Amino acid sequence: MNKLRLLLYGLTFLILAACAKQSTPTGGPRDEDPPVLLESNPATQSLNTRPDEITITFDEYIKLENPSKGIVITPRVKKDEVEFSALKNVVTIKLNQELEDSTTYVFDFQKSIVDISEENPAENLKLVFSTGNSIDSMSISGKVNFYFPLSKTDLKDVLVGIYPVGDTTDVLTAQPYYLSQVDTTGTFTITNIKNGKYLAYAWKDTNGTLKAEAKSEDYDFLLDTLNLNSNIENITFNLSKADITPIRILRSATFGQNFDIIVNRSPIETELGNDKLGQDYFYANLDSRIRIYATGAQTDSVPFQVSLKDSVGYTKDSLLWAKFPESDRKPEKLTVTANSGKNFYQNLEVELKFNKPLKSINTDSLYVTYDTASTIPITESMFFFPDSTKRDILKILLSVPDSISQEVFTIKAADSTFTDIENQVNEAVLSANYRKLKREGLADEISGNILDAKPPFLVQLLNSKNELIQEQFLENSSAYSFKLVEPGTFKIRVIEDLNGNRRWDPSNFAHRRLAERVFYFQNAELQPTIIIRSGWSLQDQNIRASDPTGLPKDQIEPVEKPQINVDNSDENSGKL
Repeated sequence: MNKLRLLLYGLTFLILAACAKQSTPTGGPRDEDPPVLLESNPATQSLNTRPDEITITFDEYIKLENPSKGIVITPRVKKDEVEFSALKNVVTIKLNQELEDSTTYVFDFQKSIVDISEENPAENLKLVFSTGNSIDSMSISGKVNFYFPLSKTDLKDVLVGIYPVGDTTDVLTAQPYYLSQVDTTGTFTITNIKNGKYLAYAWKDTNGTLKAEAKSEDYDFLLDTLNLNSNIENITFNLSKADITPIRILRSATFGQNFDIIVNRSPIETELGNDKLGQDYFYANLDSRIRIYATGAQTDSVPFQVSLKDSVGYTKDSLLWAKFPESDRKPEKLTVTANSGKNFYQNLEVELKFNKPLKSINTDSLYVTYDTASTIPITESMFFFPDSTKRDILKILLSVPDSISQEVFTIKAADSTFTDIENQVNEAVLSANYRKLKREGLADEISGNILDAKPPFLVQLLNSKNELIQEQFLENSSAYSFKLVEPGTFKIRVIEDLNGNRRWDPSNFAHRRLAERVFYFQNAELQPTIIIRSGWSLQDQNIRASDPTGLPKDQIEPVEKPQINVDNSDENSGKL
């Protein structure tokens, strides 16, 4: 009986303990409601207030998500001195600085305040107050695009900011006076701006500094001044990269028997002046290094006039004296790469790239094969060097008749086929495949007109991997046509080539020059894709130019040019 009583006591204790234990209830509807603002101090739209501390109270427990970046405060404050904290259902902001007189401040919390349970962000939460007796009411709005968007346009961290005319800072040196983040559609609005004149910028703030990094981030700027005595709408920005660091020669020195010119960035144009260039001397561009090769050692210094141009238009001219001494340094091995894997119809175009200029080619061991027994010998009439002063790219062109039914063609080069300027030969055998297409498997044509822009144009057909398939330069016409296209999904990109140099030119912020406009074909669903099948002919595929960077024409003011500081020093130029 005592044992039974003890057992009953034990069971009763366990049941009571289980009932007393607290746990999170399971099941039930998920909390999808965002935190709701109950009150703030100061209250929004308050006048003549100059708080040292701001508190915001919600209807549930909340937390902060990266407030130093996510909470946008305008006009500009010393944000590194601002302290953000959250306790239970209250957010506290300690400003730790004096606010400006007669100024409207806006705290845009975006998605930085979320509830604890499901992290639902507070919606459309803004706090507006003025240190004066009125609320500033001017606003600007518009849209932001990318000239070279990724496969999935990423508008995260894209900001728009404005600076008062006369301010000594700009988008590359300091955060703006007013700013806003674009939404998922690329549109933006900045509200509660004080009347005045401003310069406007947009950029993708990848590193969260609230200013643009010219060397790594896409950005754009308005040439026109914003004269805010009324609201301005429909502003357009088109983002792209443009490093405005001027090209410089950092140093020059011998490298083995060769001569190196080291620059701070890769040039897009290189010109070397010497009477024997292409005969006794050749050169190669190796990223930010230009290497000059001589056919033999030289006892005297040799003069070279060097002219460089970078992507934003800066140039550098210098006279250098090169030395080509005897050297025990072992030369680099000769390497060759081919544009293998390309498809072709009738005309096979092979491109071979070498790491050094070539001196000679043994055509006896260079040929194309298309079955186990059939070959096409490569003769000197079939190849050429696009640049005879570099001789590091070899193009081979041959026509393959329709009577040859094979699909796969292979260019072969035995070892020692190629000899470079340093008497090194290719040690590896070259074998690169190309596939011949049949006429019945090709689409006939994609054609159309370019609207709302004037030539010259560079029109590019890109495949689904953004690889260039065909390209046309239209100097005096707005009609394009791509013939005999392999079936697939494509994009058509148009560059408004204003200076006719057959390449896209980025902006130059220091020179107040905008980037050349880039726009794309859009189908009926406003998607930048065009699908074509074998035997199809797609005509009237018109391409309408997108809006250029700038203001609506009826709101343009005279340009106010800011002071731009660009480092043009070249103290390390010259020879060693």
